[in-house]
Amino acid sequence: MENLLKDSVPPHNLEAEKATLGALLLDWKAIGDIITFLHPEHFYSQQNQIIYNALIKLFGSGITGDVLTLTTELSKANELEKAGGAAYIASLTDEVPSAANIDYYARVVFDRATRRSLIRISSEIKTSSFDETRESRAILEEAEKKIFALTDMGQTIQIHDMKEVVDKTTSIIQKQYHDHNSFSGIPCGFNRLDSMTSGFQKSELSIIGARPSMGKTAMALTMMENIAINQKIPCGFFSLEMSFEQIGQRLLSQVAHIPGHKIRSGMMKLEDLQKIYDAAGRIFESPLYIVDTPNMQLLDLRAMARRMVQSKGVQIIFIDYIGLISTQNSSAPVYEQISEISKSLKSLARELNIPVVCLCQVARDAEGSEPTLAQLRGSGSIEQDADVVMFIHRDRKKTDEEDQNPVMDAKLIVAKQRNGPIGDVNLLFLSSYTKFENKASED
Repeated sequence: MENLLKDSVPPHNLEAEKATLGALLLDWKAIGDIITFLHPEHFYSQQNQIIYNALIKLFGSGITGDVLTLTTELSKANELEKAGGAAYIASLTDEVPSAANIDYYARVVFDRATRRSLIRISSEIKTSSFDETRESRAILEEAEKKIFALTDMGQTIQIHDMKEVVDKTTSIIQKQYHDHNSFSGIPCGFNRLDSMTSGFQKSELSIIGARPSMGKTAMALTMMENIAINQKIPCGFFSLEMSFEQIGQRLLSQVAHIPGHKIRSGMMKLEDLQKIYDAAGRIFESPLYIVDTPNMQLLDLRAMARRMVQSKGVQIIFIDYIGLISTQNSSAPVYEQISEISKSLKSLARELNIPVVCLCQVARDAEGSEPTLAQLRGSGSIEQDADVVMFIHRDRKKTDEEDQNPVMDAKLIVAKQRNGPIGDVNLLFLSSYTKFENKASED
């Protein structure tokens, strides 16, 4: 079977290639649709590649493509003979009776090109797999990138007219009206923030930044408590810093309102233990799914996120935190690695059509002051790729007085929102339970 595949001619359809070129010469207006997905390299025949490339040049110059203008363009580029000569150009229109089926012909050409690419990629993967000097994870990462690039290659650019836009938009608004739901996304439970963002939106990447020990994980867990435990919305959590047992203890402390140090030490009263059992019952029934692999590879994170969505119906994902995600390109500068990760997370949010919320550290010079977008640690691409950027700010000196000041003022600064307002959200930080709550004045 292997020898048969090796000796066989790569998939192609010369008749469809000629029909596509001939149809374009008969109906030049069709080229505007065809070039959105069909490129010269998709033609198997080299002379057909040259002809199609010349047609694209004519289109770019605003010249109508026909037998005469095409022949002239090829002659100017000294490529007429390579393209089969004037007789071959003239014969192309004889291959097709009309241009009515041009999209079908072009799709056949594209399909055969895709199959050839799959064969090439499979061969490259096979060769790499036999190279024992390379890590298997690096080979998988490379294979995934090539397959994704091949998948994206087939996406066509769509034009949406106002009839479609208005119909889709009004149907969404009508549904929200009948559901009496003021949020188009997933509300996180902080009233002021939800009113500003209308909840975490599908396909959006949100960043929550702060200095260490300011409560990034506490913020994520508080949001997940409101989303998964209170609202029963399936939620995924990638904890690259804490184990699932530690996450479980933090959640029990939050939900039961039992100080974390009491749970860790076991120094609890009987009524405290009952609160723990009641909280455990609520958490037990919640659709919250945790992955706690440290230094997780970006490839593994993407694969696990897809599995969460497909098998668990997860509607939002939290990641703690971006600086602990590993890439195969470990020798590259940190800012390049972070840039790759942020772009990949934004792509993941769009692919899965769910919100992705990622925690991030900010630079040391933000210590003691309100963080800014310029202080996002690692790369300016985080600011560029994110749809929403928020910062946690509270007084650092009070962290040493948490036992005496169990309730402290905190602020969530919405510094960027691509589709909404920016501003401050005043909250309370309950240090004993490491969770955030709405301030009474916030409505």
